[in-house]
Amino acid sequence: MAEVEIGIGKSGRRGYSLDEVVVVPSRRTRDPEDVDLSWRLDAFDFALPFMAAATDAVVSPATAVEIGRLGGLAVLNLEGLWTRYEDPTPLLAEIASLEAGRVTGRLQELYAQPVEPRLVVERIREVAAAGVVTCGAVRPQVAVDLADVLVEAELEVLVVQGTAVSAEHVSRGGETLDLAQFIRRLDIPVVVGGCASYQSALHLMRTGAVAVLVGVGSTDARATREVLGIGAPQATAIADAAGARTRHLEDTGVYVQVIADGGITTGGDIATALACGADAVMIGEPLAGADEAPGLGHHWGAAAPHPSLPRGRREAVPRLGSLAEVLCGPGRDEHGRTNLFGALRSAMASCGHATVRELQKADVMVAPPSFADHVRTSGPVDRPR
Repeated sequence: MAEVEIGIGKSGRRGYSLDEVVVVPSRRTRDPEDVDLSWRLDAFDFALPFMAAATDAVVSPATAVEIGRLGGLAVLNLEGLWTRYEDPTPLLAEIASLEAGRVTGRLQELYAQPVEPRLVVERIREVAAAGVVTCGAVRPQVAVDLADVLVEAELEVLVVQGTAVSAEHVSRGGETLDLAQFIRRLDIPVVVGGCASYQSALHLMRTGAVAVLVGVGSTDARATREVLGIGAPQATAIADAAGARTRHLEDTGVYVQVIADGGITTGGDIATALACGADAVMIGEPLAGADEAPGLGHHWGAAAPHPSLPRGRREAVPRLGSLAEVLCGPGRDEHGRTNLFGALRSAMASCGHATVRELQKADVMVAPPSFADHVRTSGPVDRPR
């Protein structure tokens, strides 16, 4: 890809966000009923290719169970309120009711409470008792400290997640986290991220991870860019990671999943992310608008309560209906935020693709901003059913 000159001595690639890319229909179509949305992560099969984001506003033990029953994989934040407090329900209601100027400070206070290993085990077992796959997320900084607790709880999938995660975290003041060594020792399928480039994705794949998350500061990418100045347009980041996946497969014979984490709010975003090369997506904000969501109509990212450098804010989200309606319909939102996977099924059928792997090979185009403005003013031709 050609570089654009920013100034004398500095140039950079032009990247594209998901809303700048559209999937182009092919010469054939098919019935939506013939489309297969299933997804396999390591030894686990799911009816829908998505993970629910590890934020307290989206995933509680109860919503983790419901999302699992609907065909997805919910990621519980193992450093969140559910593992710091016996019953965080009143605290979640308090967060939802706070005046805007008081939210960040109160979040910092609430998340200062230490994580209790006993509660980590209890929450994981609570989800497992319902018969769905258990998945939890921790930051790289605490992954080693909680490893024995996760093994005791028999966690089935671990997500090691941060704003930007590297294959080897180097620190002069403490122990270095070698992800490859950690993953080998843990003997649990591990998903790692975020990353946003070909090289960083390839290095994470070489750690032995079963999947990589693509997206930097994904739970609030806008705030991460404002505070830290880092990020990458998501469509380009996904395509780069997909290229790394191909290289890793050629080198090792091992296929590592690419999960788009960030910028996914509509069914169209899901279709575009998969067409750019993702195997699945991570969804946060739309699920925060579900009736069952613990955030009670609000959403905040995992970095929002950071004790010294908070990134992100509590955002009010529109109430969209039940989790089942948000994910599988019927859709009641004209902006594509409900029946997300009905929309994906309809998009794949319209483009003639029977599986996600086929959709990854779809033709795409870069659409100028005027195209999106035209679509918004003229209205969609065919709504997902």
